[in-house]
Amino acid sequence: MYNIGDRIVYPMHGAGIIEAIEEKEILGTTRKYYILRIPLDDMKVMIPIDSIDGVGIRPVITKEEVENVIGVLEANETKMPQNWNRRYRANMDRIKSGDIFEVAEVVRNLVLRDREKALSTGERKILNNARQILMSEIILAGDLSAEEVAVLIEESITE
Repeated sequence: MYNIGDRIVYPMHGAGIIEAIEEKEILGTTRKYYILRIPLDDMKVMIPIDSIDGVGIRPVITKEEVENVIGVLEANETKMPQNWNRRYRANMDRIKSGDIFEVAEVVRNLVLRDREKALSTGERKILNNARQILMSEIILAGDLSAEEVAVLIEESITE
């Protein structure tokens, strides 16, 4: 159970701060929800408390772990399938895992691929989504601004 003020990660949406715990009736069912504010987009998300185990909610990484994430960004590109469809599914699975290191790999690989040759629309969407998720967690873990994190990510990815 998390509390108001806790910093958590909601896979596929990113990291945020629990602003409230509210009971709401939706479609005739009353449930308790975490009200999560994701600072990067200033978006609010309602997460049913009784389903947090199934969706992979976890605490935000520590400031020390941010260095490990940067290490993933600085590493060499991981071998990816040549088939676009397989690559797309592999990247989506990595993002859905909620593991920040997997998300960092997706960002690194797609940025490097984009520098080589332009990404397709689908892969560009995955890159943008993964970058948002990665940025939101580093912002909260490192107490950095969005601009600082964007530069940090871009400068960490080397060919």
